[in-house]
Amino acid sequence: MTDVTGDVPSSGMGKPARDWIRDLAKYRTPSTARSLTETALTLGPLLVLWAISFMLLHVHVLPAVLASMISGIFLVRLFIIQHDCGHGAFLANRKAQDWIGRLAGVLTCTPYADWKHTHSIHHAHAGHLDKRGIGDVHTMTLEEYRGAGRFKRLKYRIYRHPLFLFGCAPLILFVLQYRLPYSLKAHKKFWVSTMGTNIGIAALLGVFYLLAGFQGIALIWLPSIAVGSTIGVWLFYVQHQFEETHWDHEAEWDMHEAALHGSSHYVMPAALQWLSGNIGIHHVHHLFSRIPFYRLPEVLRDHPELDDPKIRLTIRESFACARHHIWDQGSRKLLTFKQARLL
Repeated sequence: MTDVTGDVPSSGMGKPARDWIRDLAKYRTPSTARSLTETALTLGPLLVLWAISFMLLHVHVLPAVLASMISGIFLVRLFIIQHDCGHGAFLANRKAQDWIGRLAGVLTCTPYADWKHTHSIHHAHAGHLDKRGIGDVHTMTLEEYRGAGRFKRLKYRIYRHPLFLFGCAPLILFVLQYRLPYSLKAHKKFWVSTMGTNIGIAALLGVFYLLAGFQGIALIWLPSIAVGSTIGVWLFYVQHQFEETHWDHEAEWDMHEAALHGSSHYVMPAALQWLSGNIGIHHVHHLFSRIPFYRLPEVLRDHPELDDPKIRLTIRESFACARHHIWDQGSRKLLTFKQARLL
């Protein structure tokens, strides 16, 4: 954000946000061996857990479903690999990188090229009040909410309710919505990406059916997708929907400041940080998206000043994010519905 003099204020992390770009550029180079190892360490457990689920299905339904739900956690990590491929951060070989992204997209139910496009829009417009709507969680300002009719307010309250956002929405998004490109008028390559992913998913479901009939789909594939998509939506939500996030209109918006201050640092235990592909270090990722996910901890280790307490969220603190829904430009905070009503 620029002040009236045209100067860029300090990010609160030692210097203006854009000045961090030069420091972060040295972390952008991926290691082919490390990337392939991370892929194996993610895909291997996923396939093993699915195999265990099929074996347990012959013993009892409950342990089979439990094993399939655990496999959903590795779908989250596979999604992070696909995500890095989309940013060009995973392999030096672009063709190999794109094919890993496409194949991962079949398992995560996410069309690679189409999602890559909408996610690039999210990165380009994060925190921009005048360019909301693609690749983000719909957020109304206080003025918009006050000016909305009763029915529009009701729709917004239903949409932002945790039971919808983290109950229904993940499966709707990944199982149904992603079966078509982001727009019916989308470029041909996005239709090819989406339909190609759909064919791959159909083939995968065919394998599940051959191994265990409809039970294989309903009790093994679906629970893993449900868990993976729910965790994914939650992570994406808390990365930008925390109380002191960063939103501005065109005149005040600055991409680098929005990246650094409008993205949280979600602090998790080491095991959960590994399973989530370090995506909790989201402010660094948004500031320089070409850094491979496995190098993000290096950045915080070398630059501890980026561990800003203002954007830090522990798991316990993050649950409060589910109550904040309306952006108030005056206080520069996300408000709860109750706070908005009392203003």
